Amino acid sequence: MTIPREIPPAAAQKPATIHPLWLRLAHWLNALAVLIMVTSGWQIYNASPLFDFDFPSTVTLGGWLGGAIQWHFAGMWLFGFNGLFYLLMNILTGRMKRKFWPLTPHGIFNDLRAALRGKLQHNDLRHYNMVQRAAYVFVMFDGIVLVLSGLVVWKSVQFPLLRELMGGYDTARYVHFLAMASLVGFAVLHLIMVAVVPKTLIAMIRGR
Repeated sequence: MTIPREIPPAAAQKPATIHPLWLRLAHWLNALAVLIMVTSGWQIYNASPLFDFDFPSTVTLGGWLGGAIQWHFAGMWLFGFNGLFYLLMNILTGRMKRKFWPLTPHGIFNDLRAALRGKLQHNDLRHYNMVQRAAYVFVMFDGIVLVLSGLVVWKSVQFPLLRELMGGYDTARYVHFLAMASLVGFAVLHLIMVAVVPKTLIAMIRGR
């Protein structure tokens, strides 16, 4: 006769892992890189504005054009390598498929409608709803566009084919700006959702 083993109370009550360590490190490094690149990028933008406005000096980094460029390059390497690490780990571990697929227009519409009505549930943080999946897939694509357009703005002569695909140097500047604005918009919505569901912040810090 086999006697069933009792599960220790501590093990039975141990919360499930939501975010592995590599993901949490990549997330916070990316947050730092984005903060550096956006604020220094605003200072660089002020030196040659695309539109009829400037960013206040209080929200820019670098103090002047040369200083901002140095900060921007520092953030660029962190953003690029960390982003590549994040994408590869998501693909190699199978997380990309588990977390972000399937993704359908009908599912996005239904979850978005539920969110606007305040009826979208966040009970199980291990699973993303369709709106979250769409947002994260979009921001990954947006990050790629940021890097590619940034390469054209930085080394236009060295990347002639990429420059042409972007529509030329001047167009690449607009693409880079709009990709940055999209990233900032995502970050703002992300922070709002964290404020609405604070346990998501705890999970991203502790992993559980």
